[in-house]
Amino acid sequence: MGTEAIILAGGLGTRLRSVVADIPKCMAPVAGKPFLHYVLEQLKSEGVDQFIFSLGHLSEQVIHYLETQQAELRKQYSVESSPLGTGGAIKLACSKAREKTVIVVNGDTLFSLDLKKLTSFHQQCAADCTLSLKPMIDFNRYGVVELHKDHSVASFKEKQHYESGLINAGVYALDPERFLSEDLPERFSFETDYLETHYKTRKIFGVVQNSYFIDIGIPEDYERAQIELPAQIS
Repeated sequence: MGTEAIILAGGLGTRLRSVVADIPKCMAPVAGKPFLHYVLEQLKSEGVDQFIFSLGHLSEQVIHYLETQQAELRKQYSVESSPLGTGGAIKLACSKAREKTVIVVNGDTLFSLDLKKLTSFHQQCAADCTLSLKPMIDFNRYGVVELHKDHSVASFKEKQHYESGLINAGVYALDPERFLSEDLPERFSFETDYLETHYKTRKIFGVVQNSYFIDIGIPEDYERAQIELPAQIS
């Protein structure tokens, strides 16, 4: 038994085009290494030893990097022939999963969380999906997740200015078998069409961790990553 992660690495950096063009977002260089390098180092440090890379447009760039620079990784590729949305990408990748619980992460965000805390809570609750939540102050780029006392999700609130709140940090513990048994289309949004649609009728929980978080989706945070990430992760 190992720890298995799906990395959603098919995203295009549309808002990063001013600084990085024609490469998948996860391959954007940060201090001379692809952002994906730091994501992998973080996951390996938390005991992940099996990887499923969910790829789309320009997948060959990611595969070339992984085959040449990360050759020792136990890895599989799940490649979309046409865009499936985050949900469709996760669904396709789940069909390759070997473990009862799989970790899902975004290839363009890094959250230095305690993965054992996330997976053990997920398994204790026999959850369908458990979200990693990050406390934030004075922000407008993210929506907010509210929890009941038992840590089940109470609501998802839209993006607007918040003085404080819990954001979805984009790291999930998921039961692949149960997820694949859902009646979901081939193409859909994991956040909108699964989490926000089904949280009242599924066992969907949140675990709060106030760890280092960065999302390189906009140029300002991409620039910040150049300084912060090498100090966080070697």
